[in-house]
Amino acid sequence: MKNQALWKSLLFVTCLGPAIYLTYGVLADTLGANPIDTVTEETGTWTLRFLVLTLLITPLRRVTGWNALIKYRRMLGLFAFFYGSLHFLTYIWLDQFFDAGEIVKDIAKRPFITVGFTAFVLMVPLALTSTAGWIRRLGGRKWNLLHRLIYVSAIAGVVHYWWLVKADISRPLRYAVIVAVLLAARVWWAYGRPRTQGAKIAKPA
Repeated sequence: MKNQALWKSLLFVTCLGPAIYLTYGVLADTLGANPIDTVTEETGTWTLRFLVLTLLITPLRRVTGWNALIKYRRMLGLFAFFYGSLHFLTYIWLDQFFDAGEIVKDIAKRPFITVGFTAFVLMVPLALTSTAGWIRRLGGRKWNLLHRLIYVSAIAGVVHYWWLVKADISRPLRYAVIVAVLLAARVWWAYGRPRTQGAKIAKPA
């Protein structure tokens, strides 16, 4: 238990690293000529990275047999939401100055913002229902179905990044491949892999 608490503490501090770096950069004025763009880009990228890390937990656990990894999935998912919230807050505050009318117009007018906003909205119920209490209230089956929204959120996040960069798609392409592999692995484990007679069907998580 002590080792688990230590690893969770180390993971928590590590996950805070990008936020600490950006905060220091803003205060020390080291984020370049356009710090708002830097904060927007970095928080968005880290949102996608944490979504990928969250999706990675189940395949990694299946391949390695290290079931303790599942204990870190919730934290990674919440950090994805945390950085997604910072990304969205940077946009509505520092870019749009809380002008609701302009925000609505921008979301409707620019497809990459529409898709990015969709990805963020889908993360909200996942973050709100991430506790053990909500698992009990919803029941394991309904909770698992709800939390498969992370698949849609990750895909929308990749599309958002892809449409944003327009010209050089090398980075979003890498994330697209990783997300596709992680989702394909779930489909294969659920429906495609050979099973021994009488074995239970493994459900993706």
